Amino acid sequence: MEQRENPITPQGLAALKARYDHLLGKERPEIVEIVSWAAGNGDRSENGDYLYGRKRMREIDRELAHLAKVMKHAKVVDPAQQPDKSRVFFGATVTIADEDDEERTLTIVGDKEQDAGQNRIGWSAPIARALRGSQVGDLRTVRLPGGEKEWEVVAISYPEVG
Repeated sequence: MEQRENPITPQGLAALKARYDHLLGKERPEIVEIVSWAAGNGDRSENGDYLYGRKRMREIDRELAHLAKVMKHAKVVDPAQQPDKSRVFFGATVTIADEDDEERTLTIVGDKEQDAGQNRIGWSAPIARALRGSQVGDLRTVRLPGGEKEWEVVAISYPEVG
């Protein structure tokens, strides 16, 4: 299966790198030390420190491999550098209103940095796909599990060049 490049903000990539560095530089060496100590205590079959340590080490190694793969295929896109700020593209903060004039403000980010609690939606999310390329005043229909919903683009902004 061919891996496609995934857009990510510079801040999102920095967060992934920080997590990778923390796991590799702090957590994994601590677990290796515990496993080494526990292995020297004799019977490993009933040694909780040894068994838990090996399990945790496998989890860390799996997460490290996943993070490395994500970072390898990440395409850093700085939203502040977007030349056409009148349309919705990656990194845009978009205010939309539904039929009842209820507004929502969303920021379109990479799939690995989405956070619904912070109104950060992934680039591949249905609403993000529907909003791509739209301008203020455009109506977009989003197919959601509960049915279709129509949104009007009220405002578009991008971060300032810093």
